[in-house]
Amino acid sequence: MRTAARPGLARATLVLGLGLLGCATSGASGSGGHAPGSGQADVGRPAPEIVVDRVSGGSLALSSLHGKVVLLDVWASWCVPCKQELPMLDAIAGRLHRRGVEVVAVSVDQERENVDKFLAARGRWSLTVAHDPKGAIADTFQPEKMPTSYVIDRQGIIRYVNSGFAPEDAKEIERRLAELAGP
Repeated sequence: MRTAARPGLARATLVLGLGLLGCATSGASGSGGHAPGSGQADVGRPAPEIVVDRVSGGSLALSSLHGKVVLLDVWASWCVPCKQELPMLDAIAGRLHRRGVEVVAVSVDQERENVDKFLAARGRWSLTVAHDPKGAIADTFQPEKMPTSYVIDRQGIIRYVNSGFAPEDAKEIERRLAELAGP
């Protein structure tokens, strides 16, 4: 169901549904779960524009990363699979940054202090962390599960979507990013 006419409805539905389910791990059918034609954040389509607030300060427009390979991750501090995923994405960010890969993790937590507390437990992060308390990313991308990662090529086209997360997904995400980044 598309909810463009009712801003915030998609986010409220996502947060309520995932809160009841406790997020989602990818299963046999979970990874790369978006089929073309299911929404505006589909594989093969341009990534929709979003602007979010970097935790370190300032705003970040997705379009400002044009020319780089981007992993855009939607997560929340209350999501158990997200807590497993983020350190793995951070390691990927460290390994692939010099090849033109940017990893951007956007929290949809309503309270900034929850994001800060989660981040402080690790200390230093290689990836870019942003906060979107109004849920614009959820309204725009409409992820099916939490977390959801979008692999975007240098031209801004979504090439892969990983819905949910299990630790074995990290290898596939990194493989796809590396393939798009080239040598």
